[in-house]
Amino acid sequence: MISVKDIIVRSEIADMPFICDLKKCKGACCTFESKFGAPLRQDEIGKIDNILDTVMHYLSQRNIDEIEENGFYVEEDGELLTNSIDNKECVFVYRDNGIAKCSIEKAFVEGKTDFKKPISCHLFPIRISNFGGDVLRFEKFEECNPALEKGAEENVTVAEFCEEALERNYGKKWYSDLKKAIGR
Repeated sequence: MISVKDIIVRSEIADMPFICDLKKCKGACCTFESKFGAPLRQDEIGKIDNILDTVMHYLSQRNIDEIEENGFYVEEDGELLTNSIDNKECVFVYRDNGIAKCSIEKAFVEGKTDFKKPISCHLFPIRISNFGGDVLRFEKFEECNPALEKGAEENVTVAEFCEEALERNYGKKWYSDLKKAIGR
């Protein structure tokens, strides 16, 4: 484990090769079997609520109906989570040539919002646990095996793949300190 300014980073984040390969995984991270979708932070609820009308333009009627009927998030055991459709895909999923993608991110890329997507989604495959402080760990899923292969081919680690998200969450200085700590 590596400690960077009171944040514990498990070594697999520094060592594990990883680059998403959407052509092979088809956006599996947005469609994992689960009663709920991605974890949300309290401050993200208002941000998403403010852009909801914009984001819904990319969604299927089924997803729109789900959001209108049940909202886009739930609170379960004190944790905020996006709702899912049929215990499978996040309510914000749209399909692009058979690949599950995020409608929030699409609105961001098209310049219609300044909110990229929930930080838990942006950081994936990194997950944050809290044990008196943040502990960053790699969450391995079989569906991500093509990402491990692509990362190995291109010599890119999870930490490097998630640079933008880590900087968004912890700052550029923190990420620079992480790179020094892992020798990259």
